[in-house]
Amino acid sequence: MRLEKCWFCSSTVYPGHGMQFVRNDAKIFRFCRSKCHKNFKMKRNPRKVKWTKAYRRLHGKDMTQDSTFEFERKRNRPERYDRSLAENTLKAIKKIDKVRVDREARHHALRMKGKKGKEQKEATKELEQSIHMVKAPAALQQEPSFNLPKIKVKVSQQQVEENRAMEE
Repeated sequence: MRLEKCWFCSSTVYPGHGMQFVRNDAKIFRFCRSKCHKNFKMKRNPRKVKWTKAYRRLHGKDMTQDSTFEFERKRNRPERYDRSLAENTLKAIKKIDKVRVDREARHHALRMKGKKGKEQKEATKELEQSIHMVKAPAALQQEPSFNLPKIKVKVSQQQVEENRAMEE
């Protein structure tokens, strides 16, 4: 069973699925679904379309270089069938798949490292700005711990006089 790759999004095209387009110079383009085919006909660049593998790799969202990708490469040289070789290959595929999953998880963890702190800062800022929506105004007046600390800012006498002049 030959599994092809979609030209546009790089997903797997199983036998009997997808479509292919043959250009005048006999170059074959295989697509997994009509979405990819339509984007190809509209001459869109897969590196600029956010949901494609090319975009994700280019922008550092997926792993680009890893030794496990070498095993996924297409080989056109026929091999003589050997049962022990086939058994060893299947065992190796399982090990390689496990290694790839672990490396992808590590890559994802590194990418998301600073996100948690950033989200927490944004949440506290949002809470500070809209504390009046969370607590009733009477509760805010009674308990001073809910109120935001007042910050004293030094203003020069000249600026105060300018503001008064602008108000009049």
